[in-house]
Amino acid sequence: MRILVIGRGGREHAIIWALKKSARVAKVYCAPGNAGIAQLAECVPIKESEFDKIAQYALDYAIDLVVVGPEDPLADGIVDYLEERNIPVFGPRKSAAIIEGSKVFTKQLLKKYGIPTATYESFDDYEAALAYVRKQGAPIVIKADGLAAGKGVVVAQTIGEAERALEDIMVKHVFGEGSSVVVEEFLQGQEMSILSFVDGSVVRPMLPSQDHKQIFDDDKGPNTGGMGTYCPLPHIPQSVIDEAIETIIRPTAEAMVKEGRPFRGVLFAGLMITESGPKTIEFNARFGDPETQVVLSLLETDLIDIFLATINGRLQDMDIRWSGDSAVCVVLASGGYPGSYPKGVPISGLDEVQQSVVFHAGTAEKDGGIVTDGGRVLGVTAKGANIEEARAKAYADVERIRFDGAQYRKDIALKALR
Repeated sequence: MRILVIGRGGREHAIIWALKKSARVAKVYCAPGNAGIAQLAECVPIKESEFDKIAQYALDYAIDLVVVGPEDPLADGIVDYLEERNIPVFGPRKSAAIIEGSKVFTKQLLKKYGIPTATYESFDDYEAALAYVRKQGAPIVIKADGLAAGKGVVVAQTIGEAERALEDIMVKHVFGEGSSVVVEEFLQGQEMSILSFVDGSVVRPMLPSQDHKQIFDDDKGPNTGGMGTYCPLPHIPQSVIDEAIETIIRPTAEAMVKEGRPFRGVLFAGLMITESGPKTIEFNARFGDPETQVVLSLLETDLIDIFLATINGRLQDMDIRWSGDSAVCVVLASGGYPGSYPKGVPISGLDEVQQSVVFHAGTAEKDGGIVTDGGRVLGVTAKGANIEEARAKAYADVERIRFDGAQYRKDIALKALR
């Protein structure tokens, strides 16, 4: 089979790495890819937003399946566009991708079907939102309604922080032209991510993982797209994981069917385990990043078989198997991230890595070498018999990689060991 993967980040690198294990996959292309992906696949200079060029390339090169990684083309309807041209594609249609594209839609859906989530109000009027925040007090959570590359959420510890967040989103439009916000109660507890292969009401959960969103150790500083992950979660009882699947993920998939928006692809549930049980923080309409790096590291079933079963209505018949090992991913980020950061900084030490797979998130090739080309640069991912072993391997290899300004968290997966 000939596969075309859409995207340029660590998630796409991990998907391609997993697909390349399959004897059924003859050739993988990636549009546009990055310097790490180029070592596994043929990179094509087509942007994720260029639907017409993607479709034409798929037809010209007899592509058997297109796999869409990022959220923006999904929200903009790339799956519908390709399906109209009879090009097989893995991912949700635009009507279902709204579960990530609009936080207001998702909160209303969860409320309608009684699915556990934080109490909230949505606003498109700045003064009304300001008055509500001042009445509720802090800590409080402010979310930009649309897509914001994982950074449109502010957990405000003070009223002043909340006011600045509302001004950034609704007045300055720092996350795009949309000015709607969701204002939520602050939930306390352990975070958990569960990605699931979904075809309508058929839900096949993957192993749970835990992301580390804040830039600094001990969950301090502004939110990022994710600074590291580990999988599975030995410190969280299986009964809690099962409760999340049965009270949140399956009901949400069924609700989307009832709404005439059946979801087909990967549904990502961001959850908080509170004293009163699991609650929904967010849903994404695709593989998470960097969750994908650890989860797919432990997948034993052929990924292409799962993709084909999902789009051909055979997901319920799949026997999906997982390794009993653990995996840890530590993200190396550019200096200044998640604010402004330089690009084109030379990276050394990649050839010294011994026990990890290094998934490239923001890299490019320049003068025969590899340089930084994004905020999150690399995801150093290692497997071990347990979290402690996987963590030790990943951090040993992180120390071998060097570029000016590199920053990373030192406490990834420590919660599992405490």
